[in-house]
Amino acid sequence: MRILWLVLAVWGTIHPMYWFITWFMENEWSIMAMVDAWHANAATSGLVWDLTVAAVTLTLWVIIESIRTRNWRGLLAIPATYCIGVSCGLPLYLFLRRG
Repeated sequence: MRILWLVLAVWGTIHPMYWFITWFMENEWSIMAMVDAWHANAATSGLVWDLTVAAVTLTLWVIIESIRTRNWRGLLAIPATYCIGVSCGLPLYLFLRRG
């Protein structure tokens, strides 16, 4: 399973980043334009909030588990979650947790 978590973390990095970079290149690297796009309609706003709740939940889980198990490597999943996305952070945490 450990290798599967790593494969999913890599996929969860490459696939979303391809779309983010493509979008940024078309929109002059504007962060505010991206934030506006995230709230273009009710469906995208719902998705943003879904991922926000998932990211916060994952962050709390990582912190609590890292303190409990003293597996400090797991904390690397937090910046991965907020800099790349939950699609990278969650499988990365599961990979780090198993090693």
